[in-house]
Amino acid sequence: MKALKYILVGIVFGIVLTKSEAVSWYRIYEMFEFQSFHMYGIIMVAIATGVVGIQIIKRKNIKDIKGLPIEIIDKEPGSTRYWVGGIFFGLGWALVGSCPGPIFILIGAGFLPMILVLFGALFGTFLYGLFKDKLPH
Repeated sequence: MKALKYILVGIVFGIVLTKSEAVSWYRIYEMFEFQSFHMYGIIMVAIATGVVGIQIIKRKNIKDIKGLPIEIIDKEPGSTRYWVGGIFFGLGWALVGSCPGPIFILIGAGFLPMILVLFGALFGTFLYGLFKDKLPH
């Protein structure tokens, strides 16, 4: 029963992303070609929502679902790893036409070739887990 609320939030999130066309390959293509503001607007709203949400969590000392305080740890300094990670993420996003969240939405919407993309994402995550100790962080 506890999982039901998470499933419902996921369904609503999927509907919102689908209706806003954030899962559309054409919208993503337009974004990477700098032909449309649509996806940049969605991303900016997401960033603003995240900033406001984090500030509310920090200032009101909001607790998690288990009643424990939410700890937001500051990131370590250094920008190279963020640039490299962002480039890899962006390249994958541009090549596939989907970031990780919409992969599941597109599979649920019946775009079955996205199953291959899901396997690729999982395999890439697996490879990172194997090599993360050898990579510069």
